[in-house]
Amino acid sequence: MNIHLIQTPTTDGLKILEAELDTGIRMTFGNQIPQPSDYDVLVCGVPPRKFIEASPNLKILIVPWAGLPNATRELMRKYPKISVHNLHHNAVPTAETALALLFSAAKFIIPYDNSFRTHNWSPRFEKNPSMLLQGKTALILGYGAIGKYVARVLKAMDMRILGVKRKSDKISDGLAEIYKPDELKELLPFADVLMITLPGTPETEGMLGKDELALLPKGAVLVNVGRGPIVDADALYHALLNGPLRGAGIDVWYNYPSDAQSRTKTPPADYPFHELDNIVMSPHRGGGSEESERLRMIDLAELLNEAAKGPLVSNKVDLTAGY
Repeated sequence: MNIHLIQTPTTDGLKILEAELDTGIRMTFGNQIPQPSDYDVLVCGVPPRKFIEASPNLKILIVPWAGLPNATRELMRKYPKISVHNLHHNAVPTAETALALLFSAAKFIIPYDNSFRTHNWSPRFEKNPSMLLQGKTALILGYGAIGKYVARVLKAMDMRILGVKRKSDKISDGLAEIYKPDELKELLPFADVLMITLPGTPETEGMLGKDELALLPKGAVLVNVGRGPIVDADALYHALLNGPLRGAGIDVWYNYPSDAQSRTKTPPADYPFHELDNIVMSPHRGGGSEESERLRMIDLAELLNEAAKGPLVSNKVDLTAGY
């Protein structure tokens, strides 16, 4: 089986990939179409059309991260015979970040830390706003690889878990009670914790607005490691400012730097979230770790080995749904 990776892995990453691959898999690399152009699998997040059309053998496109760029989605809908798959190597790092944001927001770690750095002990003697998580209900919106990892941790803390999943024939998997997206409004009043791990698609954008956030119980905590526009920015800001939200932990945003020069001066939203002391803000780094490249290469090798042995079914993307 022949594979072409448009982006060449790092030297260390390539060593890991080669060590994990089964024999009989040949790889080429680079942003030039290889000759002969006979690759069966193309690895690229946003592939140029010429790479899709160059090889008559192309059957599989692998996006080397979770999610699906809109440009790739629209392009690949024109090639229905080529199956599209992505990698889930960042599921655990993203889930760990979601949990860190939850604990920080629920326990007000950041404002306490900021205050104590000035040697101010006053918060110790004031009314404690921290949420006790034990016995509470967590609603995980997007009950996939990330959501299930989060669920295992929260279940161990004696929390009730509600999972929302687009496709499922189960009502429970032993960790969570599983529901469909059209049941969301009936679930929100029970969500002491709302964890958002959904991908960004036209269907999920704006899923949570003013009306939906108003259904949350007073004192709820919201965590978003999916995509920013899933939650309306105005609704989120005012829910933090005036309730019902106790706090939030946010890793995904509405505005992003357009180039290297703007990385130190781009506000993440059109609202002054940075002025609120009940939000923990992270610059969309949740899926990364010092082991990201190793995890990516191992996950990629598993998919390629599966493809070499027979039909590749793991991590297949539904182009209609966008994930």
